[in-house]
Formats: sequence, structure tokens, C-alpha cells
Amino acid sequence: MKTLVEIKKILVKHKAEVQEKYKVSELGIFGSFVRGEQRKRSDIDILVEFGELPDVFLLIDLEDYLRKILKKKVDLVRKGAIRPELKEIISREVVYI
Repeated sequence: MKTLVEIKKILVKHKAEVQEKYKVSELGIFGSFVRGEQRKRSDIDILVEFGELPDVFLLIDLEDYLRKILKKKVDLVRKGAIRPELKEIISREVVYI
């Protein structure tokens, strides 16, 4: 099972490509992996913000790319689309790359 440190290393390695190809301005991890509560079947929650709003196909492509490099299902959440009741919780625990 991957750890937060391993996930961060992978994302750091691919950060420049993600920023350039997908126009990502911010990238972070939150959820069970940050809290150390992940299980074998847990997905990786990734917070993302874009320099320019992407179309749906680019979002799907980014999610697929992250799944491939992390070898785990990812849940991609756009920072500007966080539900108000979750915003404070996520902002407290997010680990930016």
C-alpha cells in the first residue's frame, strides 16, 4: 500500500508535466492518505486548481494520467468546486505539492 511520502514523490516527479500539459496551478493531496487512515481500497483525493478553466475532456485525461502514475484510483476535486461545508476541513488537511 502506498504512503503519503511515496505519493508526494511521484507527484513531485511529474509536477512540471502536469502543470504544462493540463494547465494546473495548484496540486495537493487530502483525505485518508494525509490523515494516515487509508485502507487497501482507498482512493487518493487530489485537490487541483487550474490557471484556466479546463474542458471536461482535459479533466478526464488528467484524472486518468494521475491514476496511471500513482497506480491507484484518484478522486480529483477542483479547488473552486469544493462544497462549502467541506472547504474548511480540506483546507486544514491539504498537503500541497
